[in-house]
Amino acid sequence: MAEQNRTTIFRDVRPMGGEPVDLVVADGRVSAEAGGDAAEVVDCGGRIALPTLVDAHIHPDKTTWGEPWYTRRPARGIAELGEQDAEVFRNTPTSVAVRAERLMGHAVTRGTRAMRAHADIAPAYGLEGLQGVRTAAERLAHALDVKIVAFPQHGVRRAPGTDALLEEALRTGTADLVGGIDPEGFDGDPDGQLDLVFGLADRYRVGVDIHLHDSGPVGARTMRAIIERTRALDLGGNVTVSHAFGMTGAEEDFDTLAAALGEAGIALTTVAPSPERVLPVARLREHGVRVGVGSDGVRDSWSPFGDADMLHRAHLLAKASRARLDEQLSDAFLTAAHDGAALAGLPRADFEAGAPADFLLVEGECLPQVVVDLPERQAVVRAGRVVARRGRLV
Repeated sequence: MAEQNRTTIFRDVRPMGGEPVDLVVADGRVSAEAGGDAAEVVDCGGRIALPTLVDAHIHPDKTTWGEPWYTRRPARGIAELGEQDAEVFRNTPTSVAVRAERLMGHAVTRGTRAMRAHADIAPAYGLEGLQGVRTAAERLAHALDVKIVAFPQHGVRRAPGTDALLEEALRTGTADLVGGIDPEGFDGDPDGQLDLVFGLADRYRVGVDIHLHDSGPVGARTMRAIIERTRALDLGGNVTVSHAFGMTGAEEDFDTLAAALGEAGIALTTVAPSPERVLPVARLREHGVRVGVGSDGVRDSWSPFGDADMLHRAHLLAKASRARLDEQLSDAFLTAAHDGAALAGLPRADFEAGAPADFLLVEGECLPQVVVDLPERQAVVRAGRVVARRGRLV
């Protein structure tokens, strides 16, 4: 955002649920200085201020959010779900740009400051879905940071022509990162897909984000291949493995694999789908592995569920992780806030002097209670400016 050159005092606010203070914001950042007489004053009424959150994995191009009810049909696996994605794309009169902006704007009103948006790249779409998400991101740039992944949902070997589309997306700057999907278990060409994805990342100096649903030996083997390529191309800090279900059942090799991920600078994301498939965030953090949290699909052909509310997702993370203690509940929120920011390359919104003034306001007693009760977001603040009130964009 452009410099605002202004000072705002958020009066009677409780950062992280602490004692009430007057929070001074100058030019979009928390200030250690007292506000002057000319400062704008926002009365917060003793509400809790919490950092806004990062959605580290979402698919806004697929959503039917705000559209008439979509009746889903049975599907056997990723390929058939991908076919149904294409049907939604062809048969929904509302453009991807409008649907994505509707969903992404809703996410802002719930307290999302940034997101990593995966958009399908395949011959069935060309770049249209990707361009729609880019348009939505540009319209919401005052309130939301968005990085877009060119995602080959239909595979690379399985969908000839996808390789050229991935390169076009990066060459034109429409995508910020290059994606992949189950190179062995789904696409059937582990070396070919990974060589393509990492080759494009190296050529265009972009990050990588690979969906890896494969578990067991296939998942572990793919993870090691990703580690090897990350090290060879010096892409540490720029590679993410999404879902990483292979880590949830890798008890015997978990520490070895987690240590290798941490040393290589590879991050993981989870959408906290279940106690069996949620990533063990605390154990991974011990090995230096950054873990982000995301919404995944929101009311798309895959599932009627999802709401793009990252406070709700932190609640689901806590529940799937069987959190009980206050610090465990708080950690689920901070994973979505601070760990998500680290994964996205953003500074922490931690209310320290110089931190971005990105926060949400809620009624409540303390952070653990907020994670459990999911109170209404009274206001959402971006760079010191209120961008949403009670569920509506300002």
